[in-house]
Amino acid sequence: MERKTKVLAEDGKQDILITREFELPVELLFKAYVEPDIVTQWMGTKVLRLESRQYGGYEFETADPQGNILFRAHGTIHDIVPGKKIVRTFEMENAGFDVQIEFLQFEPLTPDTSKLTIQMIFRSPELRDAQLKLPFAYGINMAHNRLQQIANQLK
Repeated sequence: MERKTKVLAEDGKQDILITREFELPVELLFKAYVEPDIVTQWMGTKVLRLESRQYGGYEFETADPQGNILFRAHGTIHDIVPGKKIVRTFEMENAGFDVQIEFLQFEPLTPDTSKLTIQMIFRSPELRDAQLKLPFAYGINMAHNRLQQIANQLK
């Protein structure tokens, strides 16, 4: 699978920079991050709560067929500007990872293409490196591929 999503993690730093260009208008790319039904489809997780507003919050959960919780995450949306940016915290429950802050920037390239830049900041380089030991780059690329595919159907 071609990796269109680029993940940059410089040694000794405490952030990860993720970039991806989409064949989607910026409004549709942004919508894919703030509409619960769309988020559920491309993330492959249940959206328990998604308040896409300043000081709103979100909660995601993934369970196996027997109902066992495999993944649960939540956070607070600190700032949101439609079609431009989202600033939020992200915390995985029961995973041993500390809370991080994420800055998502949505940029139109042409009327039909856009770019997403995500900067994830961790409390320390060691916490960032622990996250990178997971199949992180593979997973986010796979999710972004699904986002592109699902959003294409909404055009």
